[in-house]
Amino acid sequence: MVDMKLFEIARKNDALRGVRVLSITRIIYGPWAATLLGLMGAEVIHFEFPGSGDLLIRGVSPGGSFPRGLSPGMMCANANKYHIAVDIRHPKGKKIVEELVAVSDVLMENFKPGTFDRWGIGYNQLKEINPGLIYVSMQGFGNWGSLSQRPSYDAYAQGITGLAEITGFPDAIPLKSQAWIGDFLSGTVAAYLTLVALYYRKKTGKGQFIDLSQAEVLIRAMDWTWIYMGITGENRERTGNRDVAVVPSLIAKAKDGFVAIAAFDKKEFEALCDAMGDRELKAFAEYEKRFENAELVYRRIEEWASAKSVSEIEALAREYGFSASKVMSSEDIYHDPHYNSRKSVWKFIDPLWDDLTYPNPLSSIEKTPGKVKWAMRPVGFDNEHVLTRLLGYTQEEIGELYREKVIGRWDEKFPATAPPPGWDGKKGLFY
Repeated sequence: MVDMKLFEIARKNDALRGVRVLSITRIIYGPWAATLLGLMGAEVIHFEFPGSGDLLIRGVSPGGSFPRGLSPGMMCANANKYHIAVDIRHPKGKKIVEELVAVSDVLMENFKPGTFDRWGIGYNQLKEINPGLIYVSMQGFGNWGSLSQRPSYDAYAQGITGLAEITGFPDAIPLKSQAWIGDFLSGTVAAYLTLVALYYRKKTGKGQFIDLSQAEVLIRAMDWTWIYMGITGENRERTGNRDVAVVPSLIAKAKDGFVAIAAFDKKEFEALCDAMGDRELKAFAEYEKRFENAELVYRRIEEWASAKSVSEIEALAREYGFSASKVMSSEDIYHDPHYNSRKSVWKFIDPLWDDLTYPNPLSSIEKTPGKVKWAMRPVGFDNEHVLTRLLGYTQEEIGELYREKVIGRWDEKFPATAPPPGWDGKKGLFY
C-alpha cells in the first residue's frame, strides 16, 4: 500500500539540489552533519577505507547484535549518501579526492587535527584546487589550543564540558545522557555553519575554513549555566528531575509509571493547583513566590502524583489546562498516532534493505521538505557510480584501482559492512 503522505513529500523539491558534499568523516559527529545536508537534497559522497570501513561505528549495535546485517549505530547517522571506499593515503586515492574537490562545494572531515595536512589534503592544499571550497573540520576541541590533540567521544565530551556534572541527582554520580547528544548536537551545528558558509559564498564567491569544537557546542547548549556563573560566581549543581529555573517543571513517579509535568504560566500553575485540590499551594501563583518555595512546591506535586495513575494525571491536565504526559518509551513513540501521522516516525522502503524506520528527516518545511531516500550502504557500494559518473573513469581504470587496493569494497567477515544476506549482486545499485 502506498503511503500517500510520503508520496506527496517525495514529489516536492530538494532545497540543496546541486550542492555536492564530500564526507570524509567517521563515527557519528561528522557523518550526521553530512546526512543533514543530504536529507535536504545535497549530493553526499561518503568515504571509508576499503574492507572494514568505519568499523568504529559499523561495529556498534545495542547488545552486539546486528539485525538483518545492519548496524543501528551507523544507520542512525547516515542516509542519502553514495558510499565509496578509497585509501586516501595512497597517491592515487589522494588524486581521487583532489578530482572530486574540483567539482564539489563542501568537504567535511573529523580526523585528528593535522592528519589531512600530512596526507596532502588539508584546507590550504585543497583550496588551491577549488578556492570556493567550504572545508568543515569537526574536532573534539578544535584545531588549535592545549586540548586540540585529544580525541573526543560522546561520553568524554559530556564529561569534559561539565554537562554530565549538572545531570542527575544531588546525592548520586553525574549521569551521561544515553542519547549521543554531543555527537548529534555538534553535527547539527556543523550543518548549520555549512549553510551559513554557502550563503556567504553565494554573495562573495569565496570559500572558507570552519573549525568546529564539539566541546564548545555542548558548552553553548548548557542554557544559563555560564551566564549565571559569570554573574554570581556560583557553580550549577545537579537537581535531579526538578528544574530550578522553571518552577514547576519535573518528572514525577505516579502509581503505575512516570509522568512529566510543567505549569510555568500563572494560569497553568493555578490550574494544576485546582486539579490537585491544593488551595495553599495556589498562594504561590506568582513566580517569585514559587521560586522562593520551590522545595515545598515540588514536594507537594510529587506526593500528589504518587497517589494517582498516569492516565488520571493526563486526564486532569486536559480538563484543567496544564501540561502533563506519560514518559513515553521508544515503543510508545513508534506506535503513536500523532507521531506517525506527521511522519515523525519515518517508515519507508529502502532500495537495498527493504522496510526500515528512521526519525523524521525534517519534512515540515512546506516547499522543500527533507526526506530519507535510502539508508546507509555497504562499504564501497557506490564506487563505480561515483567514479564513472562524476570523474569519467573507465571500467579498466577502475579495475586497476581495485587491483592496486586504492579502492575496495566490504569485508564479508564483518556483516555490518556488507550487503544483506542473499544479495543478488544488483539490488540497490545505482550504477
